[in-house]
Amino acid sequence: NAVAFAPGGRSLATASSDRTARVWDVDRAEVLHVLAGHGDEVHSVAFSPDANLVATAAGDHVARLWVAQTGECLRTLTGHRSALSSCTFSPHGKLLLTAAADRTARLWNVDSGEFMLEMS
Repeated sequence: NAVAFAPGGRSLATASSDRTARVWDVDRAEVLHVLAGHGDEVHSVAFSPDANLVATAAGDHVARLWVAQTGECLRTLTGHRSALSSCTFSPHGKLLLTAAADRTARLWNVDSGEFMLEMS
């Protein structure tokens, strides 16, 4: 479904139809963490600019923020009314933008998980 390298290129994340994402060690070609918790296939993954967080966006209308080093789900971002198609961090890593099949995009505060605004 999707892949993303971490800044620095030592890790990567993959999104899967099995409702999970995975964080990989590139040098060893090993899975470090399976990010499980979505209720539908994961369509998009993104690393924060500091590589500390992984964002996932899925068909269950939910985005999640995960701690890249541990695989722990830090935040669940809800409010979209249709399947999510993509997610991306702002260059400074303080904001996350998610896009959905209903042609809306939502901006989120990464530190608090607070919804900030919707664009359509």
